[in-house]
Amino acid sequence: MKVEANKMVGVDYTLTVNGKIADQSRPGQPLEFIFGTGMLLPKFEAAILGKEPGDRVEFTLAPKDGYGEFIAEAVVDLPKNIFMVDGKIADDMLYVGNQIPMSDAQGNRMMGVVKEVADDHVKMDFNHPMAGKTLHFAVEVISVRDVTPEDLQGHCSCGDCGGDCHHDHEGCDCGGEHDGCGCEGHCH
Repeated sequence: MKVEANKMVGVDYTLTVNGKIADQSRPGQPLEFIFGTGMLLPKFEAAILGKEPGDRVEFTLAPKDGYGEFIAEAVVDLPKNIFMVDGKIADDMLYVGNQIPMSDAQGNRMMGVVKEVADDHVKMDFNHPMAGKTLHFAVEVISVRDVTPEDLQGHCSCGDCGGDCHHDHEGCDCGGEHDGCGCEGHCH
């Protein structure tokens, strides 16, 4: 069976950025997704369209075809007092590198990464962690099958949720290719 729209596809992949492995599927746990539903980057899907189990492909995506260019304006200083929980600054979450789910004034959810903590403000980066980066993928198609009714009930193969995504998935460590499982692509 070939990779095509509305098929459940399983792939093993390695994502390399600047010559270093940035993400990869876990051994024996291929990334599974329904092809053509927007769960993965469009150019990623285009590269494996028509492939069959056992086929391998390598390709490189420029930032515009991956997670976009780095936007300097998406790095902002926020007043430290907005990080209050129960009347106290939540210092346990304010450390460099921590990802914090936040909402803007319109209620849009986004993930921010702490870049700096000062006495009165916190510098947050709301760019995708892979923004501005050239992505090199090595992919092997492991499986292609018809979608089952169970597959349509929130499937994710990150391994952190046992393949059953019925919970808030933000902040998980499932990699950046689960752009439809609830993690909104911010799981690094």
